[in-house]
Amino acid sequence: MTQSARVLPPDEANRLLEANVHPPGWTDPEPAPRYNLVVVGGGTAGLVTAAAAAGLGARAALVERHLLGGDCLNVGCVPSKCLIRSARAAADARNAAALGVRVQGVEVDFAAVMERMRRVRSRISHHDAAARFRELGVDVFLGHGRFTGPDRLEVNGKVLAFAKAVIATGARAVVPPIPGLSEAGYLTNETVFSLTERPARLAVFGAGPLGCELAQAFQRLGSRVTLFERGPQFLPREDPDAAALLAETLERDGVVTKLRTTVERVEPGPEGVRVHFVEAGRPGVLEADRILVGAGRAPNVEDLGLEAAGVAYDARRGVEVDDFLRTTNPRIYAAGDVCLAHKFTHTADATARIALQNALFLGRKRLSRLTVPWCTYTDPEIAHVGMYAKDAEAAGLGVETLVRPLAEVDRALADGEEEGFVKIHLEKGTDRILGATIVARHAGEMIGEVAVAMGARMGLGRLAGVIHPYPTQAEAIRQLGDVYNKGRLTPWIRGLLLRWLAWSRR
Repeated sequence: MTQSARVLPPDEANRLLEANVHPPGWTDPEPAPRYNLVVVGGGTAGLVTAAAAAGLGARAALVERHLLGGDCLNVGCVPSKCLIRSARAAADARNAAALGVRVQGVEVDFAAVMERMRRVRSRISHHDAAARFRELGVDVFLGHGRFTGPDRLEVNGKVLAFAKAVIATGARAVVPPIPGLSEAGYLTNETVFSLTERPARLAVFGAGPLGCELAQAFQRLGSRVTLFERGPQFLPREDPDAAALLAETLERDGVVTKLRTTVERVEPGPEGVRVHFVEAGRPGVLEADRILVGAGRAPNVEDLGLEAAGVAYDARRGVEVDDFLRTTNPRIYAAGDVCLAHKFTHTADATARIALQNALFLGRKRLSRLTVPWCTYTDPEIAHVGMYAKDAEAAGLGVETLVRPLAEVDRALADGEEEGFVKIHLEKGTDRILGATIVARHAGEMIGEVAVAMGARMGLGRLAGVIHPYPTQAEAIRQLGDVYNKGRLTPWIRGLLLRWLAWSRR
């Protein structure tokens, strides 16, 4: 029988969460003689794989050592978006005067914000509940699974024999080797959502998606935030124009931003911690109450018995897979963060479907054929799909880039949200969409249209013929289609049209 997973703080919402995703006293079933599929890891990729396999009639087992639902439900997408929503409400209230609405004395109740987050998370957790998956026909084992051979896995002293398996153990936060950091103490995404008191001064290490999202959210919720980044821009993989706009927004929100800055060491201070850093060659010291580390993620490949299973892996890149998500053991596949460069919930879901089809039904679905959009949920959001211009040029493709500033979009003006743009990269001389970046308050909702067009091989010119509701910010995408089509009106064609119109007036 399992012990409690001890989700903190121990309130009613977290007790409900535990009862769903790691029930105290859970009793593992007796293993079947042999499974069609054994799934190791109960995050998004593992849950999708196990549920779909059982739904198709396969004998499936699911092994999870901690909390079903993985990072997304427990310490990732769900709790972070709850905080971001509260932070946006606070910012809107403070800035309401620009819309003619005067709000007096905006006060954030941080404890209530976190309590709401825990309550929402617990409500969502029933989707990932152990009891629900048992009802779906999945044998759920709560414990640490290790491969003991090419077709065997052991969990809680029981041996699960399988025809095929999927490794979906996800990833965890990387902690940089900064002297004194461990002794001073730090938060990661795995612990920050257990806070019940707002840190007055928060230092954030790393300006990737997690660092930027939570730096802005905590600043808006009342913390004084300093964001450290070693590189020359926030979101170093993103479009430079998008990153520059985000930097302006963070500074306007009050976040102290330090680019090209190296944290040298951390030490306890009289009230909190001292962060020693070097910025542009000049040393400095920052006093903070808490440190949040957002320095990337590492795949969970340790202590899985992968050597016994004949599965090759790398501690940094994760489990090695081919384009069909097959590992070096042809019986075993992998899906999600443990084997992907892009560690997103939606890619975990998509690759789980590929792994399932290929493992059980001799499928030939390929990872390389996926069109993967993503979004950083700052305010404004930054969403992207496909290639950046530099990627296309590196691949030898000519690129034409079209940009529509939101300041030229009626709905964005009406909303008071004109900071942002829609940028679409086309293969030069055609309307083939190579990639797109959208910066807007709801860019994550808008990027799907471009992703669908790319997946359906629909060119930008055809998007101009799709009727969009007016007024919406997504109309900017259609407007770029108009820009492309107008660009096809060469002087020769224009002259031909003028002659035709003159003739037709006779």
